[in-house]
Amino acid sequence: MKFLDLKNISERHMELLNPTTPEKIVKAGRIAGLKPGARVIDFGCGFAEPLMLWAKEFGISGVGIDIRPYACERARAKVAHNGLAQRLEIVCGDAAAYTYPAHTFDVAACIGATFIWSGFRQAVHSMRNAIHPSGRLVIGEAYWETANVPVEFSSQQTEVQDETVLLEDARLEGFDFEYVLHSSHDDWDRYEADNWHGLTGWIDENPDHPERQEVIDHLRQSQAEYVQYGRMYFGWGIYVLHPSS
Repeated sequence: MKFLDLKNISERHMELLNPTTPEKIVKAGRIAGLKPGARVIDFGCGFAEPLMLWAKEFGISGVGIDIRPYACERARAKVAHNGLAQRLEIVCGDAAAYTYPAHTFDVAACIGATFIWSGFRQAVHSMRNAIHPSGRLVIGEAYWETANVPVEFSSQQTEVQDETVLLEDARLEGFDFEYVLHSSHDDWDRYEADNWHGLTGWIDENPDHPERQEVIDHLRQSQAEYVQYGRMYFGWGIYVLHPSS
């Protein structure tokens, strides 16, 4: 089964697709200066929960891009159900290839999807073209909690870096950390368990599916990885980046 199909299964009961909370998403928007009339672009928007929260709390408008048709369908349905279709547009496609007028957004967000550009620094480099000179970037990213990560785990997670590297990469691209909202163990547990809940439910509902064993294997691998390594060594944060003076 393709990885994105597994994500569709595991995330089916979720709205916020990262180890964080609605309160932290809203605070990140407040720190980034969101207000009525502000324009936001969200790369890898998932089910558009951050855009929805910001639209309700701050009155923003904007566009979200995601590559998964399932995610786009759910996001569009949510936007319409909440009466926000005139303010929030959902585009289905490759976010890295999405074209837009340069420097026209107040905030560019990528919350947990910097793999779109193959990493944090590349994401900052690309996203800065979306915002005007005093705009902000809001980026969710994993990092290592310690330098003493077992090699059998770190060798499988080559995209994850130490937080000091994230700070240096932001500075090299012309930004300072204005704020960070770190995830707690509770945030991580909720995120991982919500994924397991989606997978186990699907397994129960599909006893004769030809790819059922693949889903079982994915569930058990993700659980073993998190319990043995992830909960101890993974950190995650939402970084609000301010253009350097």
